[in-house]
Amino acid sequence: MPEGHTIHRLASAIDDAFGGSRPAVSSPQGRFAESAALLDGTYLDSADAWGKHLFVEFSAERVLHVHLGLIGKFSVLSYDDMLPPPRGAVRLRLATDTTVADLRGPIICALRTPTEVTEVIARTGPDPLRADADPSRAWDRIHRSRKAIGQLLMDQDVVAGIGNLYRCELLWRHRVDPFKPGNKVRSAVWDALWTDLVRLMKVGVATGRIVTDEAQLEKAEAAIASTGAAVVRRPKHAVYKRTDEPCPRCGAKVRTQVMGGRNLFWCPRCQRHRTA
Repeated sequence: MPEGHTIHRLASAIDDAFGGSRPAVSSPQGRFAESAALLDGTYLDSADAWGKHLFVEFSAERVLHVHLGLIGKFSVLSYDDMLPPPRGAVRLRLATDTTVADLRGPIICALRTPTEVTEVIARTGPDPLRADADPSRAWDRIHRSRKAIGQLLMDQDVVAGIGNLYRCELLWRHRVDPFKPGNKVRSAVWDALWTDLVRLMKVGVATGRIVTDEAQLEKAEAAIASTGAAVVRRPKHAVYKRTDEPCPRCGAKVRTQVMGGRNLFWCPRCQRHRTA
């Protein structure tokens, strides 16, 4: 499933390609045809992201709401002469004379009112990539819960945009036991997790990759500060998908176990219960 940084990059791509235009809107697959007809040729104001939710604002207070889920794809491509024909089951197509965006396989593709969008956001936790994010909202949920911190971080009602890779690497970076109940995690630990998460996800937006290795992070940040962009071809990860391999910090074998429906990866030595 695409994590939050991917949706923010997608929002920027749609904004750059279609913001301020009146794109043709269609549903080649047919499942979104009625709503597409309402949007067709109307003014597209802007696109925005909140966690894993994408919102595209059109005129007449109509908002396209997309959630890609596990298999969804929303590709934005430029073309020269002829508009390329849709391939596969395209739920939604946006098109201008130079750019086309095709949406396939989302779990949500719906037309919302601004009030409905506000209700979706109210049910979703703070997004580390948004300037208006309030981490205390997440902390309020975490320190009252007996659920494991590793499970809480994957709950989009607690924090918006975190996926499994960020969860595993973030907890390892801070030596936090993923099985520790939220109500046993100290506020200082949560503050450190949030601050680091903001840093990691900002680099994710800039590079399009999940970068969690400290040396790669520092190099990417230096490049972003210098040129506004960075390329990380092969991100290194400490524990994610490294079952039975040595932890790069202590050498213990990385373990895996299903938590919250996803494979959790952690170091049993670095991330002992007492260290969090």
